[in-house]
Parts: sequence; C-alpha cells; structure tokens
Amino acid sequence: MNVLVTGSSGLIGSEAVRYFDQRGAQVHGVDNNMRADFFGPGGDTTWTLHHLRETCKRFEHHNLDIRNRAAMAKVIQETAPDLIIHCAAQPSHDLAKFRPFDDFDVNAGGTLNLLEATRLHAPDAVFILMSTNKVYGDVPNELPLTELPTRYDYARPEDYHGIDENCRVDRCTHSLFGASKLAGDVITQEYGRYFGLKTGVFRGGCLTGPFHSAVQLHGFLAYMVRVALRGETYTIIGYEGKQVRDQIHSEDVIRAFEAFYKNPRPGEVYNLGGGRANAASLRELLDRVGQAVGHEIPTTYDPQARVGDHICYITDLAKMRAHYPDWDLTRSLDDILEDVLRGARAANSH
Repeated sequence: MNVLVTGSSGLIGSEAVRYFDQRGAQVHGVDNNMRADFFGPGGDTTWTLHHLRETCKRFEHHNLDIRNRAAMAKVIQETAPDLIIHCAAQPSHDLAKFRPFDDFDVNAGGTLNLLEATRLHAPDAVFILMSTNKVYGDVPNELPLTELPTRYDYARPEDYHGIDENCRVDRCTHSLFGASKLAGDVITQEYGRYFGLKTGVFRGGCLTGPFHSAVQLHGFLAYMVRVALRGETYTIIGYEGKQVRDQIHSEDVIRAFEAFYKNPRPGEVYNLGGGRANAASLRELLDRVGQAVGHEIPTTYDPQARVGDHICYITDLAKMRAHYPDWDLTRSLDDILEDVLRGARAANSH
C-alpha cells in the first residue's frame, strides 16, 4: 500500500504518517514547513520531521509546495498512491486576512492541483481532504443558545447533538480562511461527483494531539498547555471564554480516514470532531489544564471576538457513525489532555 500525505509534518499529517507506517505502508510525505513562514518559530515543524525520520521505517519526505502544479503532478505520478491524505493548508482563521493570496493559493489552488494530478495519474486512489467546520461560517451562531455560568450551550433539545452536515455553507461570514477552505471542500466533492474519483471530505472541529506545533492563532488546546507549562499568560478572546469546542484526538481522525479508505463513498462529506462527550468551553479547559499542571493559568481578556468565530460548536457525529459503524471515538477529553500534556512536557525537555 502506498500512501501520500500532504502537510506531513503537521498534526494530522504526521499522525497519518506514523499510523500507516506502523501498518506496513510505504508513506510519502509532502511538506515544505510553510507553517514556520505563516507563524514564525513557534509554528516550525522541523522537530516533527526529525521525529518521523527517526521512528518510521517506510517514510520518504518530499520538500515540495502544493502550489507547484507540475511538482504535484510529478510526485503523484511517481509515487502511484493508493491513498492520498491532503492535510496541507494555511490553517489560521485570523492570519488569512493578512495574507489573502497565500491563503487562497494554498487552500483552494493547492487542493485543485492535487485533485487534477490524481485524476490524471492516480484515478483509482482514494483522496481525502482535511477540511474544517469553518466552511459553515457563522451559521452555527444562528442557533438559539443559552448562557450558563461557564459555557454557552444549545437552547433547543433538537440541537443537543450539535451541527450536522445539513448546515448551510453560504449567506454568512466565514473569514477568508473559511472561504478558501470551502472552495477546496466543494471542488473536492465535485471531483467525486463529476469525475467519479473516490474523494471524501472531513470537516474537522478542534483537532489536537501531542504533535501539534501550536501557536496563538492555531491549535488552541496545545497552545494553552504550552502557555501553562511555561507560566505565561493566556489571552481569552471574546465571549468571556464561554465559547465551546469539541476536541478530537489526531489518531481518531486517522482512523476515520482509514474507514473511508476501506469503503469510499465518492464526494461524501462528514463532520468530524469530539462530539458532546468531548466538548468544553475555553474557560472550562483553562481550569482543567490549570489543575493538571498544578497552578492557575494567568489570563487577560480581549472583549473583541474574532470575526465569524463560533460561539458554541459541537460536532454531530451521527452520519459518520451510521456510514462507518466500526469507527468511533477512542479518546476521551481527559485522555486527550493527558496526551497533549505529555507531548508538551517531552518537547520542553529537549
């Protein structure tokens, strides 16, 4: 089995490399560490690449830019992948407004480059896009909410399990990042529905794990843990820290990809997150992380919420569970926090 992973030094990409390498696949990774360019030293993924090279037996790294159309065609033609996992992205909701061309060229143009190369050179491959719940823009904020002492929650019983794939994706505010990811999302669906490629789109919520090169603008749980361990101050942005997110461990994400690979449904879309069981507000997570590290985390507050930010987002996993009944979450929120802490402490010791 040949697997090609873009963004192979990122959180989900590196998890995919390790997961499939351990199962005997030949894994090719495409990554040019553009995360360091986007986010500075804190976003540098060189350490992850070193770890992959040290621990994986059948991993080959390709220092390529997905915006390079010819390079993408060549690498797909030469590696002849059975599975393509496309994780490379400009991933920040906030950064996109400062670098709109880079954001769109990576998230939309780079995705099109890979899809067309797949159609021409590996038409039988399964192609998985790591999309985002930001494709829904601020539509989730239209649901009636109730404000509780430490979090917001859905006010109506019918919304209890969260956001499903029927949520609309237009006539709303996305952020430029949400718009560029939506463009890649829709065109990936189209290559499945129009051309018949085995494409699948996974709209991720808060994806996390021990190999996250987290920064303030992306990867908030891992960033929060890093801040706590260093004794720094965490800035809460908007909603008094009551905004809710559901956390899913990176390995559970890859297990979902594997399930789709074994039984692909061309052009299908799945919401993928931690669900209600793994949901917590920013304020609640600050408290849990503080307890885990043994001291309260100092905070400052910026009342200006991010444009298009979700107030309460919980992933409805019903469709994924119905289509792939052998898949489910294996990591609780406590498990996730413990793993992220372990990874951060190991990184700090080096």
